Amino acid sequence: MTDKKQFATYLEIEETKDINQKEKYWKTGFGLNKIDYLEPSTYLTQDLLPEHLAGKLSYQEVENALVNHYQALPADEQVIKERECDIVSTRIASLLDNSGFVLSPASLKGIHRYLFKNILPVDWIGSFRQKNIYKKEPILNGESVSHANYFMIEDTLTYDFEMEKKKNYVNMTALEKIQNIAGFASSIWQVHPFREGNTRTVAVFMVQYLNVLGFQVNNDPFEDNALYFRNALVRSNYSNQVKNISHTDAYLIKFFENLLFDQEQPLSNQEMQLIDEYEKENDWELEM
Repeated sequence: MTDKKQFATYLEIEETKDINQKEKYWKTGFGLNKIDYLEPSTYLTQDLLPEHLAGKLSYQEVENALVNHYQALPADEQVIKERECDIVSTRIASLLDNSGFVLSPASLKGIHRYLFKNILPVDWIGSFRQKNIYKKEPILNGESVSHANYFMIEDTLTYDFEMEKKKNYVNMTALEKIQNIAGFASSIWQVHPFREGNTRTVAVFMVQYLNVLGFQVNNDPFEDNALYFRNALVRSNYSNQVKNISHTDAYLIKFFENLLFDQEQPLSNQEMQLIDEYEKENDWELEM
């Protein structure tokens, strides 16, 4: 007979003891920080990480050691970059090792606040931006994606999340699942609710959400192809009808096929490089 008492008590979620899984969480953090051209320090990778993987240091103890380490160093450009990569990577790994999640815009804020506390300016952390922004994208030859007006961020995200909650992935084919997941990730990234750190926040959010949905997430694509993920999000949200350029989810779908179904689609940033058909035609005419 089943002992019902064993179901009556809440249990604490603890860090995994699976070293291979922990290494994947850390490599995902390092990979996501490469989007911003950040690399971890040897202090983290050679001194602290082996201790953590051996079970001698918790994530919080690693972060505490990093804080103390960087307080004693001069704040030059290299140190600032390594500090951000080290601390944010630690927090990404910690979040991925924790199954707590709620599907809401508040989760985006909470993830952002956790990842970038004492890294970004205090009024940017966990708060939706109060300015309109743009960014020259190399994959678009210097053009920018159009992001949401700052005063519409809350309403836009609320709509996106309400639509997502209505979906039933159980009744979808594998392709439909990928298309819907890619579309949701693309929509919330396009809003770009924060001044900085949007892609890292959305990536962590999506991995946690997919885990809650029951997918077996292969984090290798984030480890090896995080920049591809960002560029795929860019291409999924950029169009220019005058230049005959349409937005496409094709690249993002390839990424999620690898992430969720262990496909081995080749992921090349070069294939996403925007080809300006208008200028291409003009160049051809000039050559003629």
